[in-house]
Amino acid sequence: MQAKTPSESATITTDIVLPGETNPLNNLFGGELLARMDRAASISARRHTRRVCVTASVNNVAFNNAIPLGSVVTLEAKVSRTFKTSLEIFIDVWIEDRESGNRLKANEAIYTFVAVDERGKPVEIPPIIPETEIEKQRFEAALRRKQLSLVLAGKMKPDEATELKALFS
Repeated sequence: MQAKTPSESATITTDIVLPGETNPLNNLFGGELLARMDRAASISARRHTRRVCVTASVNNVAFNNAIPLGSVVTLEAKVSRTFKTSLEIFIDVWIEDRESGNRLKANEAIYTFVAVDERGKPVEIPPIIPETEIEKQRFEAALRRKQLSLVLAGKMKPDEATELKALFS
């Protein structure tokens, strides 16, 4: 199986926030943003694996800035790390200033997907080779997040989480 780069899975979506997608403060509903991120991440996962991929978890979502009605919102998703059958997708959310066109990072999220066959059984996927500095940082951090998740789920003993232990020693 040939390794791929994060840029091969890059997915960029741009949309506008409409009145029916906002809360009483006229900001985009968090659930609406989660759905948009899930769709972008799903496309990214499919591009990397060329398989059906299902959402396994939403590992982190940071709602740092509200996204007002009428905002142009751009989501940039790409694979940050692969494991045997799962892959982590990192999503950056940007809003565009209506007058200047400058972009502000509003939010970010990390989703995990699993590639499956026609029967819904997990299948092995290609490895990834990060290229840029940010891709390398996200690649390294993904292993720590996976180990933490496995420890919390009781699927890995804490003393086996070598990447996590390295943070504290």
